[in-house]
Amino acid sequence: MQNEGKDLPERTYQYGRRIIALFEALPKTRLAQVLGDQQLRAGTSVGANYREADRARSKAEFIAKMGDSLKELDESSLWLRHIYDSKLVDPERLIPLRQETDELIRIFAAIIKSAKGR
Repeated sequence: MQNEGKDLPERTYQYGRRIIALFEALPKTRLAQVLGDQQLRAGTSVGANYREADRARSKAEFIAKMGDSLKELDESSLWLRHIYDSKLVDPERLIPLRQETDELIRIFAAIIKSAKGR
């Protein structure tokens, strides 16, 4: 976990790029587009909220923005599960993205916990 903070800006950016690629790969059905829109909003806002947290002016602001990132990751996890269970794309394609989501959730939760403890 010690080095997580150093690559987190790039990692959250790449996470957003992967979410965009998933959205572009979804079929043009109504269900896929509704789920995809939700996924796109949640997944791409993780990096934006992290950038705001990184530039926070106070500990409280940092914790709040990190909490926003965590909330969006949790929501992203739900939409990925819906997309996975609906078989809108090859479910195998989603496994690494779901794993990354879970790992980022653990990282953000640990950072928030640590920040609250200080």
